[in-house]
Amino acid sequence: MHTREIRAQSGSLDLTEIGFGAAGLGNLYQAIDDEAAQATVDAAWDGGIRYFDTAPHYGLGLSERRLGTGLAGRPRDEYVLSTKVGRLLVPRLPTAAVDDEMFDVPGDLTREWGYDRDSVRRSLDSSLVRLGMDHVDIALVHDPDVSDVPDALDQGVRALLELREAGVVRAVGVGTNDAATAAVALERYDIDTVMLAGRYTLLRNDGFDRVAAAAGDRRVVLAGVFNSGILARETVPTDATFDYFPADPQVLERARAMAQTAAAHGATLPQLAVEHPLRRPEVASVVLGMQTAAEVTANVALRDRPPFTAWDQLEL
Repeated sequence: MHTREIRAQSGSLDLTEIGFGAAGLGNLYQAIDDEAAQATVDAAWDGGIRYFDTAPHYGLGLSERRLGTGLAGRPRDEYVLSTKVGRLLVPRLPTAAVDDEMFDVPGDLTREWGYDRDSVRRSLDSSLVRLGMDHVDIALVHDPDVSDVPDALDQGVRALLELREAGVVRAVGVGTNDAATAAVALERYDIDTVMLAGRYTLLRNDGFDRVAAAAGDRRVVLAGVFNSGILARETVPTDATFDYFPADPQVLERARAMAQTAAAHGATLPQLAVEHPLRRPEVASVVLGMQTAAEVTANVALRDRPPFTAWDQLEL
């Protein structure tokens, strides 16, 4: 699979154009067993994916544990790994039967915001234990814009910059669903990248031009390019979701028109959803959430198809 370079202060990192989003390994929406999780990581590796992204938030640490197990034994210098800081996992008292944030896992832990220097270091150290690794390549400040911590962005970024300077991580940045937060982070700080989810897709362009301008010669990572499902199938069902809510008729109509145009030119809607952001030179990788080996196989195949050429016929 083709790679694109992120130039960090410690040297370059080569990210595959499709990255593996590991939220599904944390039982996002539905539970899978350890065997299925291993098969999913194996399929990603066999398909040529060499960029893997996770976070403590995903399944209260389950995603990190399963991803670490899945990658165990692979040559560490052959892949890039990112995780995130900003949520500490602490005991939940009283315990709950299940987690209350979309993950089908026991509710014995809860998330606690923490962006100060000590919390960031503790979060990263805990992630390394769960991953079973001695380092991650990229650390991202996770969702500072939705936390209840004053100056979360500034605290988190400055803490990670110190860790980068100390050689603990190779590259640092911010992971967010908010384009303005991503742009501000790039404008204010000497970070290496950002991960922006769901804001530059076939159906949305919420401030990405500002992000691209702020990035300069830095590359960014995009996630959520299927807008939670509406762009993930060749045909668009009536009950499709758009950014986690039922899609309204106008959005359904736009997506279906794109699917028809894609089919008329021998392409598919998911192919366009992945190819569209990768047309931008500022984009290093598109991270796709994958929970099964079959999903991995289908997503990897999207980059094996002939490039779509009728972009001028789409309403973007």
